[in-house]
Amino acid sequence: MHYPPPLFRDRTEAGEKLGQGLLAVELQDPVVLAIPAGGVPVGAEIARILGAPLNLIIARKIQFPWTTEAGFGAVVSDGTVYLGPHSKTLPREAVEAQTQKALGEVEHRKQEFLEDRQEIDISDKDAILVDDGLATGSTMIAAVTALKKRAPRRVIVAVPTASGTAVNLLRPRVDQLISLYVHPEHMPFAVASSYHQWHDLTDQEVKEYLGEL
Repeated sequence: MHYPPPLFRDRTEAGEKLGQGLLAVELQDPVVLAIPAGGVPVGAEIARILGAPLNLIIARKIQFPWTTEAGFGAVVSDGTVYLGPHSKTLPREAVEAQTQKALGEVEHRKQEFLEDRQEIDISDKDAILVDDGLATGSTMIAAVTALKKRAPRRVIVAVPTASGTAVNLLRPRVDQLISLYVHPEHMPFAVASSYHQWHDLTDQEVKEYLGEL
């Protein structure tokens, strides 16, 4: 695999750079919606810089049965399900079982993170969807699909790093897509490769980031 040197110290620095870039975008009533877990520190920094409210959109990739690293689709806590083309390579029973597993995980995160947070009305506002990176793009596609049901003025996806494949899948689905780095299409890519400091955030760490706002 051929990756550039890490581009960001950590997710907070990535969020700061994204936030500074978004200052140049003409925004109307922006609302930042982060996908936990990794998108929360990125989104928290963007919200701070823009002076915008932060909320979450709970989405989770549907994993292949034999690995936690790769997925064939994604689900959102409102029940939205997106199945990518690789889902067709699996038996129907496996797809259904893995989808139900992912829905259970988003329900857990919904209870953990949204219990005391009111949903923000985004109708006629610019919704900025944030994650720490896009690999296949499945999770973000599901999040975009769910978000459009809430009638935002515009849907803007903002990420520090992304694969070219994910960017090409997402760009026609949103009003604007901003990625500080795009990896060449069809080349192996891992989001973690863009960060000096990388780890899977715990639920407690996510709550701490949310508690600072």
